Order: sequence, then C-alpha cells, then structure tokens
Amino acid sequence: MKMFLLGAAAGYVLGAKAGRGRYEQIVRTYRKVADHPMVQGAAGVARAKVGERFGRSQR
Repeated sequence: MKMFLLGAAAGYVLGAKAGRGRYEQIVRTYRKVADHPMVQGAAGVARAKVGERFGRSQR
C-alpha cells in the first residue's frame, strides 16, 4: 500500500510540474503497466514470497 501511495504522489508531483496533459499521460502509462497480466502475475508471486518469508497468510 505504501508503494502505491508513493507512486501516486510521485505521479501527482511530476504531473503538476509538467502540466495536466503530461499528468494524464503518466497516469495512462501507469495503469497500462499495472494492469498488464505479467505484472499482475509477478506481483502475486512477490506477495506470496513475502508472505512465506514473514509467515503471513494471503488475504
């Protein structure tokens, strides 16, 4: 969750400095990458490994 908020904050700051058009472009690119099936799969694997490492069950 912290990484998401950090990414959102960075996108906001970069977008604010570059203007609304650039901000929208950053958001579209972020969503395209975040929604990609390979990224989703890698995130799931990473969550599982972190859960194993720290002994937490998946939600």
